[in-house]
Amino acid sequence: MKYIDIHSHLNDKRFEEDLPLVLLRMRAAHVASIVVGTDKAMSLRAIALAEEHSDIWATIGVHPTDDPLETYDEAAYCKMAKHPRVVGIGECGIDYFRLEDDRARGRIENMDAEADRQQELFTRQMDLAAAVDKPLMIHGRPEKGSMDAYEDILHILKNGQERYGGRVKGNVHFFVGDTIIAKQFLDMGFTMSFTGVLTFSHDYDEVLKYIPLGSLHVETDAPYVAPAPYRGKRNEPAYVLETVRAVAEIKGIDSEIVTETLLENAKRIFCL
Repeated sequence: MKYIDIHSHLNDKRFEEDLPLVLLRMRAAHVASIVVGTDKAMSLRAIALAEEHSDIWATIGVHPTDDPLETYDEAAYCKMAKHPRVVGIGECGIDYFRLEDDRARGRIENMDAEADRQQELFTRQMDLAAAVDKPLMIHGRPEKGSMDAYEDILHILKNGQERYGGRVKGNVHFFVGDTIIAKQFLDMGFTMSFTGVLTFSHDYDEVLKYIPLGSLHVETDAPYVAPAPYRGKRNEPAYVLETVRAVAEIKGIDSEIVTETLLENAKRIFCL
């Protein structure tokens, strides 16, 4: 194992028909993966995959917007969180990107009430992460032209660290913030991960250069956002190598050093 894709959705239905082949390609590329839960069913599926495959680990949690009607089953998530193959809590967090669209489509009735719901849901999962002393896998997506979701996440995390100290820790997945937001996460000891977007967009070059290599991870978020040269296709863990190459190129650091450091980062943060 040379690479760890710290955030994939191999539990997604889009992998049902050919998962064995996807795993063969993953192993041929010397990649292991953390499979992420987004609700109860997907969390249980992530655990099942981690039980079956030694190069897969699981996180369990409730995504902020996938199903606004899902009730947080604290007892069930607490039980899952204690499973030895579960290495984190999430993906959980705050997502304001589509609040207006969701209201217009009738998915939510009130944007303020929805923001409050997401904040409470994230807080409860932060409490769980602290209780079991496992890192958070944080989803943050601000409204366009804003950093609002990150600002609210940071506020909740700061309150959490005041209560729980170093047990509030983890990674901000698919980071799309600026250097100001990145500094605040770094000051709290959090890491940030980047996707294949680095291979076809320069929007995040500045913040990637700003974040120390020791505070970075790479991920695919498969089956989403396939990197160049696979754009438009279903993403998969083997493609994380393209993101590793992009990190090395953008930061101007030898690729072997980048590869080794990213591997150690993942092992350290997720206790792999």
